[in-house]
Amino acid sequence: MIRTVTTTPYGDQKPGTSGLRKKVPVFQQKNYAENFIQSIFDSLEGFQGETLVIGGDGRFYNREVIQIAIKMAAANGFGRVLVGRGGILSTPAASNVIRKYKAFGGIVLSASHNPGGPTEDFGIKYNIGNGGPAPEKITDAIFARSKVIDSYKISDVADINLDAEGTQDIDGMTITVIDPVADYAELMESLFDFGAIRKMIEGGFRVVFDAMSAVTGPYAKEIIEKRLGAPKGSVMNFIPLPDFGGHHPDPNLVHARALYETMMAPDAPDFGAASDGDGDRNLVIGRGIFITPSDSLAMLAANAHLAPGYAKGLAGIARSMPTSGAADRVAEKLGIGIYETPTGWKFFGNLLDEGMATICGEESAGTGSNHVREKDGLWAVLLWLNILAVRKESALDIVKNHWATYGRNYYSRHDYEEVDSDAANGLIANLRDQLATLPGKSFGALKVATADDFAYNDPVDHSVSKNQGIRILFEGGSRVVFRLSGTGTSGATLRVYIERFEPDASRHDIETQTALADLIAVAEEIASIKTRTGRTEPSVIT
Repeated sequence: MIRTVTTTPYGDQKPGTSGLRKKVPVFQQKNYAENFIQSIFDSLEGFQGETLVIGGDGRFYNREVIQIAIKMAAANGFGRVLVGRGGILSTPAASNVIRKYKAFGGIVLSASHNPGGPTEDFGIKYNIGNGGPAPEKITDAIFARSKVIDSYKISDVADINLDAEGTQDIDGMTITVIDPVADYAELMESLFDFGAIRKMIEGGFRVVFDAMSAVTGPYAKEIIEKRLGAPKGSVMNFIPLPDFGGHHPDPNLVHARALYETMMAPDAPDFGAASDGDGDRNLVIGRGIFITPSDSLAMLAANAHLAPGYAKGLAGIARSMPTSGAADRVAEKLGIGIYETPTGWKFFGNLLDEGMATICGEESAGTGSNHVREKDGLWAVLLWLNILAVRKESALDIVKNHWATYGRNYYSRHDYEEVDSDAANGLIANLRDQLATLPGKSFGALKVATADDFAYNDPVDHSVSKNQGIRILFEGGSRVVFRLSGTGTSGATLRVYIERFEPDASRHDIETQTALADLIAVAEEIASIKTRTGRTEPSVIT
């Protein structure tokens, strides 16, 4: 039986760069999740009888909201729901399922790399039929609807058994619980030379993968250990936990410190990697070297032709604006397009759909390709393994050879987390006020060439996205970028990106923060970070 429930709107349901993210107690408010899900359905047309994919990263409150979403999908007229067993679907796996089964769209329950637990983070986002995050015109419509919503529809039935694969019906809608890993593993096997990787591992190559008690555990266990033959125990923390084991599931050098220390030890494995809460980010560490996400994007693009799925070459490379320019030099040498977009994977969707780009990346540990329409942590790890298997060199040698060929982009991101929102917005406003007067100014040996607030003109649909980050570019190619992140749930996260290009191979072994010291000082001088935020140092440096 279908019920129509009267409700009142909440005013805070504006989706960010990847859906609506709030603390769990916020989502537990009466009708909060229901209002947002109904607002999604009310903003869509033509889905009657169509297929909807539902899944999440297994974090706290995942199962409860999946039950709500299934019952609301039935009440609103969807014909079929595909849901991962146990409510599990990594974000890239959900994108693949949407594409493979030609679903109308999908609801992905995740707050990505943010902590999980009863008082931590939760999120809901809608993905469209190409498998990618909804574009701004849809998220704007969802927010507009959420501000005036007065009722929602839901099927009044018992909860679905999410733990047994199979099919059942409610109110005229078919629900199929699927193996969350099988379709994704099959896709990976079609892209990469599993035989070559297996042979490398059989020859003694040691790989370690930290799933961070998050969603990629079952995927990595199946692929890395079972299909590629890595010894049992190579995949660590592989059971997804509602609170990610009490840890922060962000694959960076702070939250995956144990992996970093393992890879820096004298008896380190050959290759180490990690992925985040929902499986769309990656950390890559060779024996004795951390490979920054920006460098990883460039190196994957330069070597992608070594994997069967990319043997024909790349159509183009796309990167988010804060990502370093390392990939630009690869694109130039390959004679292919390079596209600089705002942060947010949704901006890559048009380029991928039009065949203008093949590989995309963000400096925040997100890399992916046209195989799905989300960034994909495990995909990046497998492409690295494919490259290592074919080149028969260490990760360290591949990195050093790449820098010798293309030059090195020294690069770092300084995050100031949970900054007072007014203070953060005031800092950005002050930077905007300086933009007209900064060009031509000198700060020691650094002279400002240009300064702007990045705007993106989409070459496919010609939409314009403004105010995407303050850029200060110096003569010689160095730059500092300031942006407020859209992925947090408390206060504001100020991200400061610092970059210097160094073509001289004799200067490629300087410690990163030392190489960037003068730029870090200038960023502080221009933005007055300490004075405006009260922070004497970043929360996280990557």
